[in-house]
Amino acid sequence: IFVCFALQYLPQLLPFYFLLLLSSVIYLLKTSKSKKYKKNFLIYCKMSKACNIMRLALLQLKGSKDKLANLQNACNKIQEVVQEHRPHLITLPECFNSPYGTKYFREYAECIPTGTTSQQLSELAKKCNVYIIGGSIPELGENDNIYNTCTVWSPQGQLIAKHRKMHLFDIDVKGGMRFKESDTLTAGNDFTIIEIDGHKIGIGICYDIRFEEMARIYRNAGCEMLIYPAAFNMTTGPLHWELLQRSRANDNQLFVATISPARDETAEYVAYGHSMVVDPWAKIMKSAKEGEETIIADIDFSMVAQVRQQIPISCQRRRDLYETSKKC
Repeated sequence: IFVCFALQYLPQLLPFYFLLLLSSVIYLLKTSKSKKYKKNFLIYCKMSKACNIMRLALLQLKGSKDKLANLQNACNKIQEVVQEHRPHLITLPECFNSPYGTKYFREYAECIPTGTTSQQLSELAKKCNVYIIGGSIPELGENDNIYNTCTVWSPQGQLIAKHRKMHLFDIDVKGGMRFKESDTLTAGNDFTIIEIDGHKIGIGICYDIRFEEMARIYRNAGCEMLIYPAAFNMTTGPLHWELLQRSRANDNQLFVATISPARDETAEYVAYGHSMVVDPWAKIMKSAKEGEETIIADIDFSMVAQVRQQIPISCQRRRDLYETSKKC
């Protein structure tokens, strides 16, 4: 009898229940004394869309030889961007708490997660209720090895991932930049994928972006975005910075975000700047200039499926002839 009643009258009652729910929401908004509650509620309604849209903040930060000042600047900027823009994910630059240079890596290295930088990022992620991709810092690891390491922190303050730079920056450009990270650093061996609200994000650091195979493995694992804290220089930046980001986005039909330190012409290593977000069509969504700057981008993950459906290169690959796969 109950089933028959439900089948007969449920369609007529649905509009009534919808109006009741809508009236309740309007009442709460009108009677709430908290402007903050209203603002957050409206932001939530706008951004939810089945969790397909995520607000991303890139913090292009100034650096110096003062480690504590660098860390304090990052913490201040994180709190400012949370208060003003309410991002869900915040990202920092490569080597944001230290100068970038082989002679500095060991001096500034910390253990993870017990070091000062890790503790500060953990506390801040929890306090601000956000995910934080902590750029990278020199890590003192096992067997006294030094790594260039990116940490990822949850809104609960937990360390949910740690990516050690896989490809070390060893170059010698005639008439330009010469650098050899392997003089001090040890390469990492692990791919790093985090998942936020059901969306997979692959992590790399700077030179990792040059290796399409790494990005392809992330894409094959279901990633919809790649994030690279990076410090390109004044030789490689003008040549390849934008090109590499748009190439990785185009090849794998996903979002790519890069976060650079701000440019300091007086530094021993001058970073290029121009932090950037590129969409799955390989179009530049947002781009910073050279100085200290914050970029806000609303990432609509539904675009990934749309692009892959319209240009279905994944299913058109000749896997009978070639394949990209990881060995570890």
